[in-house]
Amino acid sequence: MSFSIATWNVNSLRVRLEQVQRWSQEHRPDVLCLQETKVIDKKFPHEALAEVGYAHRAIYGQKTYNGVAILSRHPLAEVHEGFALGEPDPQTRLLRATTGGIRIFCCYVPNGGQVGSEKFSYKLDWLSRLREELDADRPATEPVVVCGDFNIAPADQDVWDPFEAENEILFHPLEHQALDKVRGYGLHDALRELHPVGKHFSWWDYRGGAFRRNHGYRIDHHWVSDGLKARVSQVETHRDVRGWEQPSDHVPVVVHLKE
Repeated sequence: MSFSIATWNVNSLRVRLEQVQRWSQEHRPDVLCLQETKVIDKKFPHEALAEVGYAHRAIYGQKTYNGVAILSRHPLAEVHEGFALGEPDPQTRLLRATTGGIRIFCCYVPNGGQVGSEKFSYKLDWLSRLREELDADRPATEPVVVCGDFNIAPADQDVWDPFEAENEILFHPLEHQALDKVRGYGLHDALRELHPVGKHFSWWDYRGGAFRRNHGYRIDHHWVSDGLKARVSQVETHRDVRGWEQPSDHVPVVVHLKE
């Protein structure tokens, strides 16, 4: 038996609802973490998602932008929206809950806009705050998954052309430093634990025929704690979904954990 956790930036849940239902019925992950839902809580499509097995749902949305959700086939506990420490974040980008004995952080890390901009500074600060939240929540010796759209490709093999991407948004040294600080909590890149080499892109720009040309980035991740690392058995990137009609620019990524 295994326990599966998927992450998917759907780029508007209401636009992509039928795709989420179809994919969920085909693959049936125990937990589905969504980012960029772009829907306020009172208009969240609870019934449609309950129909495909997600009887338990934690949501944290806003109009037009951002929004995260954790959908589960099992009860959710210790749900918390946003940051628990410091000033509230005006953007709905972080949601955490516990299910199946695993603490799950669903993250939609800011894109950052342009390097050097206020949005870029917000991104770096957001990642710093995420590390503080992890430290305060529980030790990394316990089972923790930090997943979602990180808007950072960690290494050369995670971008289609590292020379083209160098010093640009999604692949800037300051982003890598910020991500390394989050990793310092005691996290491990689940996909790279199993596949140390190879390109496993999860995002392709809508522009310039990027998907057709495979000009992609791996920016959707599962980072597992020291206490969970040994249970990682498989990580799947569902590239085929990017070829569906009117797709999100991201595809689902699933980690399977041994019981």
